[in-house]
Parts: sequence; structure tokens; C-alpha cells
Amino acid sequence: MIVLSIAVVGALTVSACGSRDSKKGGSDGSGAGTTVVIGVDAPLTGDLSAIGIGIKNSVDLAVRTANATNEVPGVKFEIKALDDTAKPAPGQQNATQLVADKNVLGVVGPLNSSVAQSMQQIFNDANLVEISPANTGVALTQGEKWASGTKVRPFKTYFRTATTDAVQGPFAAQYLYNDAKKTKVFLIDDQKTYGAGLASTFKGEFTKLGGTVIGEEHINPDDRDFSAIATKVKNSGAEAIYYGGEYPAAGPLSLQVKDAGANIPVMGGDGMQSADFIKLNPKSQGDLATAVGLSVEKLPSAAKFIADYAAAGYKDPYETYGGYSYDSAWAIIQGIKAVAAANNGKLPGDARAKVVDAVQKVGFAGVSGTVSFDEFGDTTNKQLTVYKVQDGKWAVEKSGTFTG
Repeated sequence: MIVLSIAVVGALTVSACGSRDSKKGGSDGSGAGTTVVIGVDAPLTGDLSAIGIGIKNSVDLAVRTANATNEVPGVKFEIKALDDTAKPAPGQQNATQLVADKNVLGVVGPLNSSVAQSMQQIFNDANLVEISPANTGVALTQGEKWASGTKVRPFKTYFRTATTDAVQGPFAAQYLYNDAKKTKVFLIDDQKTYGAGLASTFKGEFTKLGGTVIGEEHINPDDRDFSAIATKVKNSGAEAIYYGGEYPAAGPLSLQVKDAGANIPVMGGDGMQSADFIKLNPKSQGDLATAVGLSVEKLPSAAKFIADYAAAGYKDPYETYGGYSYDSAWAIIQGIKAVAAANNGKLPGDARAKVVDAVQKVGFAGVSGTVSFDEFGDTTNKQLTVYKVQDGKWAVEKSGTFTG
């Protein structure tokens, strides 16, 4: 991987932000080094664990790569992965735990936008950089009044490598209306920050294009019996369903709608685009989902990541956000590298704050393409992909950049 960053001259020395590893040789083979920890927060158990484990493994691979290539001379990277079970309260507790560990200079995660809301203030108060590979809730970076045109960044320590619902929802609407020629859609969301936000931005663009939202329902994300909604959808005359939410509920929802006799596609966002959605729904053929960025499998920049992931022997796949998780970790590593380079190869006592500033300026060719951040901490990569279930797998239907 070609990384556009400053080379570090000399080995890093011990500072307040790193611990001396005297038992093992440092990563530069000098016999001493600084241990820097990259935290990971994701759902490692529960319904969304397939995606969460993919995030953790991909960060682990970035750390292994940095250590093997001596990316930052004198530094040995480690990860500290904590389970948020996709819920805000554990996420908040994890944020407090990560902040308390002085060796932690950056955090990758979380998966869920609602969890991120519980963590942002804690990380910001501690000047600890957080990069999510998956959050798409717009307010996280642009403030609660973003929809009215007032954009204010709430937390300077928060970044993401995933593009937002302000782009993803409308991109899906354009595909359904212009490409799939669907003019009547039934809208369903799970009332969570991610799902409700996605449904809202989809609705705005779809109706602007001339489409009709023929019915709306809100579900509990833990529900699995959707028979009543399935009947409503069948009787509505809808040509498609747009679902704002994640695959654990989306799979049964799609199956029950089709069992009720409505043979129409269900479309959702990146939270639905998981192999587990197909496992939960044997009638998923033709269902659709958008995902941030281009298909990792089709990107030349991702070939090494895919090969290295396989060679590392992880028993679980990297899933939807693997490439973005690797890039999030690598951005933190590059920020640390730049801070050391600016300080004669040493990590300063205020390394956390300086890493935040350095991450804002990073730019490199990553797994997912060019990795850099705008003034809000959002990725500058606005490309998206529509996937369709074909023969038991998610297949690329269309890729592009949202315009509107």
C-alpha cells in the first residue's frame, strides 16, 4: 500500500503516552520500543456480531501490517477490542475505559450511529481521535440542524471513512426511481438513529423525483414477527419497500412480505448488506442494498488487503466494513507517524491532541480508495454502490457518485 505521509527518522522513545516493552524486542529490532494501543469498539456479540467481528479483525490486520513493516520505527501497535453489543450504554462505558488507558492514541468504531452519539463527548473531552468505518448519521459530523442548511461540526475528534445518509438515502432513491422504475414505495424504519435517518433522506429524494410513499411503518429493531406489516404492504400496491435499519430485522421482514404474496424487492442501506441477511431470508433474490464506496472486491487498491486477510487465517469474513475499518486504523497510524516525525521521532506528552490534528490532514491511497477528511471529519470519498441479491450472493448492480 502506497502511503502519502512523512517518513519518520529515528526510533521513538518512551513518553507519557506509551509504555516500554522490555520483555520483547521493539518493532524496530532494537530491543526496546513504545507500545501504542488502538482501541476498537464494535458489537462482538449479538445479532450484529458478524459485522463487528469483521471490523475488529480488519483493524487487527492493519496493526499486524504496521508492526511487520516497521511503519512507525520504535512503535509496537496493539489493539484493545471492546464489545458494545450495538447499544449506546455499553458503548459509553467502553469509551470511558478506552480514555482511561493512556496507551490508547486512537479508536476505530463504533458500528452504530446511536452508539457513536453516546461516545463522542467522552472522546472529545479527552482529545482522543475516533474514526468510524460505518456510522452514516449526518448529525454526528454536521450537527442537528444540518438538514436546514446549518452545518456545524460538534466534535473535532470524530471522523469517519463511511459516507453519510445525506448521500446514501438519496442515492438509493435515485436508483429505485430512475433505474428500477419504481414509483410507489412502502417506507419502513426501525426508529434507531441510523434507520430513521436513512429512511428520512430516502423519502425526501424519492418524493422530489416524483415518487409516492404509499405507506409508512415504524418497527422495533428486536421484532421478528412482521405479519401485520406484510399484509399492509401486500394490500398497498407498493412496487418496492425501502427499509431503514439493519439485517437482523430486514431478513425476516423481507421473507414475511414475500410469504404474504407481495413479490416485490426490499431495499435498504449498508446495514442490510451483509451475508447474514441472505442466510436469514431464503427468498432474498432480487433484494437490494446500498453500501458506501465501491465494491472492495473490485478495487485494485483492495487486492493486497483481501489477500492478507485470507493469509492471516481469520475464521470470520471481513464483511461490509472491512476495508473501511482497515483504512480507519491506518489513518490513526499515519497520524501517529506524522506526530512523531514532527517531534524528532518522539511521541510528545500531548500526543492525543496532536494525533487529532494530524488525522485531519492525512491523505493516502487506502483499501477503499483515497482516504482523507473534509472540514467536518467526513470522508471525501462520496462514491456508493447498489448491490442486488443474485444466486445467494450480493452482486454489484451499479456504482457511482451521488449528484443532487
